[in-house]
Amino acid sequence: MNLTPEQRQVGRQNYYNALGVSRRDVLKSVAVAPAAGAFYYGYSQLEDETVRAGLIGTGSQGNLLLSVANPDFLRFEAYSEIRPSQIQRVRNGDAGDPMRLGFLRKYNMSETQFEQEVRYHRDYRKLLENPDLDLVVIALPLHLHFSVVREALLAGKHVFCEAPLAERGDQCKQLANLAREKNLVLATGHHRHYSMLYDNALSLIEDGVLGEVQHVRAFWHRNNSWPRLDNATDADGSVLHDDPWQDPIPAMDANLDYQGYGYESLEELCWWRLHRRMGGGLVTELGSHQLEVCGLLLGGVHPLAVSGVGGGCFFDGHRDIEDQVFATFEFPGHSHPQGKPGGNNADDIVVVTFSAISSNSIDGYGEQVMGSRGTMFVEQEQNVMLFKEPAPGEKATRAATEISLTLSETSQPAIVAAESDSSGSAGAGWAQAATAGNSSRGYREELEHLAWCIRNPSAENQPRCGPAAALATATYAQVANQAIRQRRRIEFQPGWFDLESAEAPPLDEDLLAGS
Repeated sequence: MNLTPEQRQVGRQNYYNALGVSRRDVLKSVAVAPAAGAFYYGYSQLEDETVRAGLIGTGSQGNLLLSVANPDFLRFEAYSEIRPSQIQRVRNGDAGDPMRLGFLRKYNMSETQFEQEVRYHRDYRKLLENPDLDLVVIALPLHLHFSVVREALLAGKHVFCEAPLAERGDQCKQLANLAREKNLVLATGHHRHYSMLYDNALSLIEDGVLGEVQHVRAFWHRNNSWPRLDNATDADGSVLHDDPWQDPIPAMDANLDYQGYGYESLEELCWWRLHRRMGGGLVTELGSHQLEVCGLLLGGVHPLAVSGVGGGCFFDGHRDIEDQVFATFEFPGHSHPQGKPGGNNADDIVVVTFSAISSNSIDGYGEQVMGSRGTMFVEQEQNVMLFKEPAPGEKATRAATEISLTLSETSQPAIVAAESDSSGSAGAGWAQAATAGNSSRGYREELEHLAWCIRNPSAENQPRCGPAAALATATYAQVANQAIRQRRRIEFQPGWFDLESAEAPPLDEDLLAGS
């Protein structure tokens, strides 16, 4: 969505104007709350001791989780990793990166303190044997998720696993059942469940600000097509390269026994996202997060069907995943029998498209939610813009129209064009004040709430990104990949999303056999 700076400013102001009417009371409370995340998601400071955690996998995502974790809720006391470069990285962090602090900066430790207070295990099974650890945080390549989560649960540990929980829906159901049998908390890293930005955006959609939503466009566009420049470096001395999923392999990893860990080459170990047997490709790694959000924005419903296309259209060598994917999901609308609140109109379908490309980045990533009265654009999890649909007789200047909200006779907010000299609704100031400076994408809050659930166990105290959410997103990605690779339309079955049902999507070979 290409907008001028002026149009972007109008869109952001429109969003604040709308929030100022729709969520005025909530945002007033947030502005004075000691911890916004706790206020939004219904947890509080721990009264008992901090949760003691171990980290399995210390790559980019593992280091991120270490860095954002609030030590008042949980503290990492052990870690496991096989790559020498990542062992060094999680100790020292990434220079200049506040989201990759490493142990020394995170806990303000000396080298001596680190060696004494943080235990390293090359074999993650040794970490699982530590009786002092309450929680295991797993940030490993996807193909290891199911087996390591299962071992952690069997060892009696609460588990947080980076998303997706597993490669397949049936595996998610097995893990959910095991966690229930063991009375353990199982959470997955779908951090948008804890994003206040998405929570506010969802509230506007639920209030009907956009009118009837019939289309959502989700996209993650990057340009990794530039020639690799192995001998060129940037100002910080880092090697310039074309693909973040194909970083230069550090020299200290050169002698790693990759075959002993089940990999066919060092490149396969380090660039696991490029291989189908190690990762799920673009839909799984990127799209699963956005597709889950789309379901939430449409009332928490699941898709009815998906079709798709994609392939290795641009790159060659070193990968067997697609570098361009396009999937079209059919979700039930409000009046569809499977919609919310539901009705008898089987033709009420909301089309959700997802695209991920690797050779153009002008759109970046985000979601566009298109309704009969307005459009919402969520940009890279950081900004929201809101634009009005022109009413009959109005000029079609959608992106340049400043709006305000009024309450209709049914007490529902309705978009109206603001006066030309309007500086925004009175509540816009509250909205901007309550959300300004809060750039959290939900990583910190998801770990805080998990720790609180562990220390306050009950059937009601469960993570927002628990097994049901994990099952849904894994199923979206699994079936979408099948549709893309077989270039066909596949219908979802309700039992695939039911933790109590034995039904699961057929495996690829089963689907082909039935075609």
